[in-house]
Amino acid sequence: MKASADVPVDIVSPAIIHVDMDAFYASVEVRDRPELAGRPVIVGGTPEGRGVVAAANYEARRYGVHSAMPAATARRLCPQAVVLPVRMAHYAAVSRQIREIFQRYTPLVEPLSLDEAFLDVAASERLFGPAAGIGRRIKEDIAAELGLVASVGVAANKFLAKIASDLDKPNGFVVVEAGQERSFLDPLPVGRLWGVGKVASKAFASLGIATIGQLRRYPPALLETHFGKMGVQLWNLAHGIDRRPVVPEHEAKSISHETTFATDIEDPGVLRGWLLELTGQVAQRLRRSGLKARTVQIKVRFADFRTVTRACTLPTATDITTELNRAATDLLTSRLPRRHPPVRLLGMGVSGFTGELAQGELFSDGGREKHSRLDAVADSIEARFGAGAVRRGGRRQG
Repeated sequence: MKASADVPVDIVSPAIIHVDMDAFYASVEVRDRPELAGRPVIVGGTPEGRGVVAAANYEARRYGVHSAMPAATARRLCPQAVVLPVRMAHYAAVSRQIREIFQRYTPLVEPLSLDEAFLDVAASERLFGPAAGIGRRIKEDIAAELGLVASVGVAANKFLAKIASDLDKPNGFVVVEAGQERSFLDPLPVGRLWGVGKVASKAFASLGIATIGQLRRYPPALLETHFGKMGVQLWNLAHGIDRRPVVPEHEAKSISHETTFATDIEDPGVLRGWLLELTGQVAQRLRRSGLKARTVQIKVRFADFRTVTRACTLPTATDITTELNRAATDLLTSRLPRRHPPVRLLGMGVSGFTGELAQGELFSDGGREKHSRLDAVADSIEARFGAGAVRRGGRRQG
């Protein structure tokens, strides 16, 4: 194997923070019910074994339980687990409290989901000190004020910060110092790279690539031959190269959420349930930002590492959850290959934004107005109480 020439990496002080809440849904439940501390807790599904696991705390994970697993399987693996229903409204309210802590230190916050976000604190260091100290303060604030544990990574870019936050979970705190990016990455398994799952790891193994350091020395042209454009992207990541900025929600040209499943999913009903949850989070962010969107897109990564996107344009811009979910579900059910491998990653996003007073909505039909009012009422209740008092019909319960 011919080694490629190393690409110089700009020496940039770490100023990007990635905060990832540990076992978020389950941790909120244990916080709210202290008698569950130390016991395996599963969120999602039913005690009888119906539905799908949405989250599991680390005590349950020791038995092999993970998200997206059928609840019946989880019950077989860990029959002593406490099984609780999903309280999405409550988790969203707690997420807003976490976001308020972020905003104390920087306005440059890019949420990825309810339980994780990127922060750019470069301009905040004059006020609060070095980024590592800011990351530590955020972690301590979350623990002291909300009774929850976050893992934090601090690095020069988003990719490195994300890897760092995941490296020492739970309750991790890892800083990648300037100039140490490659020594940090090189010993890590290639599966730590974004988008590399079990199938891709096997493909890399067939090429004699087990670590990020080995991938870094592999000729990019050969990687492109084996993996297409994704191969070049992975080669860049192996060099610690990631120039994407942190984009605050109000400046974003698109809003999206995606999730990678611990186990590939074949069941169409389970995929539709996950899509509804992703769509609900995207729709709520739209409404919070005062935006409506015309373009709906889904992203699907299959077990064979192939990734496809499908998009459609709506006749009218909307922030209504049911309308966005109808379009996303149609893309999922009718625009993918009839026969395809199991799904490893699923994402949903929107773009083509307009403001609240979108043209053509002055005489909108009563059905849309009804759904819009329902969304507004649900958002209001969640913002005030966060107690899970409102549950959207048809929402995935696992």
